[in-house]
Amino acid sequence: VGASALDLGIAPDRKEAIAALVKKAVNAGADVIVTLGGASVGDHDLVHDVLTGEGMTLDFWKIAMRPGKPLMFGRLGDIRCLGLPGNPVASLVCTQLFLKPLLARLGGRAYRQDMRQARLGAAMAANDIRQDYVRAVVKEDAGTLKATPFGIQDSSMLRMLADANGLIVREPFAPPAATGAACSVLMLR
Repeated sequence: VGASALDLGIAPDRKEAIAALVKKAVNAGADVIVTLGGASVGDHDLVHDVLTGEGMTLDFWKIAMRPGKPLMFGRLGDIRCLGLPGNPVASLVCTQLFLKPLLARLGGRAYRQDMRQARLGAAMAANDIRQDYVRAVVKEDAGTLKATPFGIQDSSMLRMLADANGLIVREPFAPPAATGAACSVLMLR
């Protein structure tokens, strides 16, 4: 996406250690600070407190999507701060939806997600209040794209993440959908 990364390593779960790395990024002239993990509300989730303590203005934190609810975004002066969830599946989804477009936009380029229309390869239950991004295998079947969701969507199941080439996008409160129903798919590869 046209960005250069400065890897600051892994910070221990201590506010002063995280603050030191934030200051290092600021002093290096970073345009964006991306953190991975520590953006939720557990005892070891310290990124929000550290960044706001350093002066970050919070634009949003905790959004109605699955996976990826603990996503955080704000500004520390002119620096954009994006706190990605620590869960690998949630992090990948948030990178696709938020980080890639952010970096492209800051680089003066448009970014368009590869959204396609497909037919469901399996029935799906009704959705709740969050927008879901359901891992799926998408392939052509008799001239039609078919998106088959994995039966288990547990975000700790990394094998499914490796096998998925698309995310079925389920709107909040979407009704049950039968096999063969139309669906929107965000392609990953």
